[in-house]
Order: sequence, then structure tokens, then C-alpha cells
Amino acid sequence: MSLRRLGFLSAALLTAATLTACSAESVEGDDSKPSASGSTAPSGAPGGAPDGGGLSLADAIKRIPVAEEKRAGYERDSFKHWVDEDDDGCPTRQEVLIAEAVTAPQEGARCTLSGGGWLSYYDEVEVTDAKKLDIDHMVPLAEAWDSGAHDWTPERREAYANDLDAERSLVAVTAKTNRSKADRDPAAWMPPAQSATCTYLVDWTATKLRWGLSADETEQEALIELAEPCADSVVEYEPAA
Repeated sequence: MSLRRLGFLSAALLTAATLTACSAESVEGDDSKPSASGSTAPSGAPGGAPDGGGLSLADAIKRIPVAEEKRAGYERDSFKHWVDEDDDGCPTRQEVLIAEAVTAPQEGARCTLSGGGWLSYYDEVEVTDAKKLDIDHMVPLAEAWDSGAHDWTPERREAYANDLDAERSLVAVTAKTNRSKADRDPAAWMPPAQSATCTYLVDWTATKLRWGLSADETEQEALIELAEPCADSVVEYEPAA
């Protein structure tokens, strides 16, 4: 069983506490994932901060190094996914779907899934067919490449693309919103649900810090501006090995 599955519920409780104020203002967020009807689904923020505490969202954004992006040489195949890292028969996509299900799906042979229910926090859409969900890399693969992954080994890029040790590096969302996002950063795209704003900014910032990725000046300026209503949001992360 993956660490993501084991840590999922505890991370949910932690995140719900740290993002309560932001969620109260703009009700939603992947860390507490409220639905349009007010119900919630478990989720969490990546890991824990290096010192065991958290950073305000504004302070965390300032810790992301600023650098120019480098797209030259990018190919999606440079990030191998989805893999079955723990050899339990469930590749990364299924691991995320199982972990984020509001209603648990049935697991069949070779980790085929049937039934179940999910809440896509980007657009507050409830989904009962896993085929209608994409697993979104919080920081898209191309953006990761631009922001530092071009210098990584293939092994590290594979680890990034299949990161199950941080609950918010990968999220199950509607295919429509994932494909609308494509490889854009928050300067060019934000989730359509206003209630998702604070959670998305926390998740994005934590993922960049976890993997030591940079931001260009336009991205940093957008993050700072967008984060203004999220004064009580807390970012926690654990640097990737």
C-alpha cells in the first residue's frame, strides 16, 4: 500500500485546520474539498514543513526562487508515468483515485476500479465515473521542466511524475478542467471555482517548494496578488528526497 493511502486521512485533518479561514471566505478548497451542497471529502496538503511547522502562504511564495523558464528540449515522455512503484498492482493513477474517493470504488483484478464517487475541487463537480477524471500534476510536467526539472535525472523526473508521498502533488479532477489548465501556471490559469483559490495556491506553492522548482517573475507576481485574500492559509511541505 502506498504512503499516500496511509497518510491521506491524517493530512486531511491537518489541512482542514490550517485552511479553515480561507475556506470560510471562499468556501472550497482541495484541502477540505467542500461540495456545492456543503459536504466535504478528505484531502490534504503536501507533507509537513521542514521544521515541523507551517509558513504563511505569502511567506512561502517568497521562498520560491525566481528564475527564467527554460522550455528547450521538453518532451512529455521525459517524465515516465504512470508506474506501479510499490508493486502492489495499482499504478499511480489508480492509487490517486482510491485515495481521493469520497465513496470508495471496488477494486478488481489488476486494480481495475468500478463504482465510487469523487469531488473535483477545481470546479466542484461530483463524479461517479472514474473515466471522466484526469490525474492532474499540480505543477504540470512542462512547467516543472521549465522551472528546473530540465536539469534532473530521468529517475528524479519519474519520481516527480508519480509523487504519492505528498497528498497534493497529484489530484483527481474533471478531465475538462485539467485540459483547460494544460501546462499553464497561476498567472495564466486558475480553477473556475472561486472557492478553490486558496487551496490551489497552497498546493501549487507547496509543490514548487517540495521539489525545489523556481518561478518566473510573472508567475511570482501573480501568486502574490492572488494570495491576498488567503492571509490565514498555511503552507506545509517536505522536501523531496
